[in-house]
Amino acid sequence: MGPGCVFEQRNLLSALGKKAFIVTGRNSARINGAYDDVIKALKANGQEFVLYDQVMVNPTDICVCEAGKLAREKHCDFVIAIGGGSPIDVAKAAAVLAINDISKEELFTLAFKSALPIAAIPTTAGTGSETTQYSVLVDTTETDGKTPMLTGPAKRSINSPLLFPHITFLDARYIKNLNCSITVNTAIDALSHAVEGMLTLRSNCISDVLAKESITMLLDCMDALLAFPQDPSSFPAEKREKLLLASTIAGMVIAQSGTAVPHSMGYQFTLNWGTDHGRANGLLMKSFLLWCREKENDIQKSDPSFIPRIPRLCSALGMDLENLFNLIEQLLGQREKATETELAAWSALPMKNAAQTYIQPDKKEIERIFRESVG
Repeated sequence: MGPGCVFEQRNLLSALGKKAFIVTGRNSARINGAYDDVIKALKANGQEFVLYDQVMVNPTDICVCEAGKLAREKHCDFVIAIGGGSPIDVAKAAAVLAINDISKEELFTLAFKSALPIAAIPTTAGTGSETTQYSVLVDTTETDGKTPMLTGPAKRSINSPLLFPHITFLDARYIKNLNCSITVNTAIDALSHAVEGMLTLRSNCISDVLAKESITMLLDCMDALLAFPQDPSSFPAEKREKLLLASTIAGMVIAQSGTAVPHSMGYQFTLNWGTDHGRANGLLMKSFLLWCREKENDIQKSDPSFIPRIPRLCSALGMDLENLFNLIEQLLGQREKATETELAAWSALPMKNAAQTYIQPDKKEIERIFRESVG
């Protein structure tokens, strides 16, 4: 971590292989300087490289198959991901497809035992994909690949320890010019990871310690986020660094704990409305946490031995839920509204992360959370 760390620690890239497969979006990596730093480091190391810069927002299985094919044809032996969650997730899947003969239809179901080593360079502060074993993609298997509506393509994940990046470089210079919307939405995404990570069946004392640290850092940036300057480059550099590190730590949280049901629910906003993933999580946070507190009170009435988690979360927050909601509402601004058709369709869908949530909501309760959030 630190300014110039990619070039200064270029020996770490030397250890990964002789020919890099660089995965980025179309423009941002060049604009923020990350791409140039990587190329400079690779050239200094005497390493070759191939560029794939066709990653879109909400990347599809079609995209990763294209990337994996190119990496295989060019005989690349390691992968460098530059960007937000989308390029990093594509890079992870490409690392698998480069050395495994897996079709698009088999991508989410077939077990694999090898992947190319990955270096990750995040250029947003929110997804935490640089420290997780997940690759989240849009599954277009049963569609024509066009824009999904209501119950169209689903977001699905590949999950394997082989997808953990070998190295992550954190350089906050790459996020210094992110606009207000991206900065706020990615910060909410990181906060949702830390918060939800404390409310899953897999959470544990170590993941909770990491979550608390991430939450503390993120909340320390709230005043700066609420007073975001007209010129993004004027946003305090120390806050950018703190947001980036907090996001990475929150990624470590969900690598151990997973996420709760709002993540699955929020994908519907992203796929159907184009809502940013972090904002989608933020829209659901208030209703979800209120439901959790209500359910805990009900359970305690019949089971005095039940240990509630919301008080522990509030301790990590250093505030009660109502104060948290006040901050989130200020960041979100006016909420989107769903139609009755949308609410009915989404509430009927299976929510994978419901089974990971420490109190598992049924379909009526999921509909309630949807309705209170965007109804």
